[in-house]
Amino acid sequence: MNWYLYCIKNAFNFSGRGRRKEYWIFLLYNVVIIFSIILIGTSLGSIRYRDTTFSIAALYVLFILIPHLAAVVRRLHDTGRSGTWWFIRFVPLVGSIWLFILLIENSQHGTNKWGKNPKGLGNDSEINQIGRE
Repeated sequence: MNWYLYCIKNAFNFSGRGRRKEYWIFLLYNVVIIFSIILIGTSLGSIRYRDTTFSIAALYVLFILIPHLAAVVRRLHDTGRSGTWWFIRFVPLVGSIWLFILLIENSQHGTNKWGKNPKGLGNDSEINQIGRE
């Protein structure tokens, strides 16, 4: 939950680097939240509630769009690439696969033009501190 809160608090931070753990935990929480909204809403049974459920899910997706994009850009920076590589996803057939491969790559060792490697900065203690606030 701490990585999720960290990404929400850094929603407009498109600079720096982001670990794989930061991005994938954030994505996992988002998927779980969206499926939970849909599951709860559809289990209520009424068609009226289903429309409301999908509206709530759509609002959540809109809320999370900018923090997700910021997390992707920081993740791409961590692999030594510019955030503009996000647009590769619009290449038909292979774009999304290519972006997925870029997002699962290991961090670039040492310092790159976006900063120091976050694995060596003690980021976990910073994240744990956010969860205690």
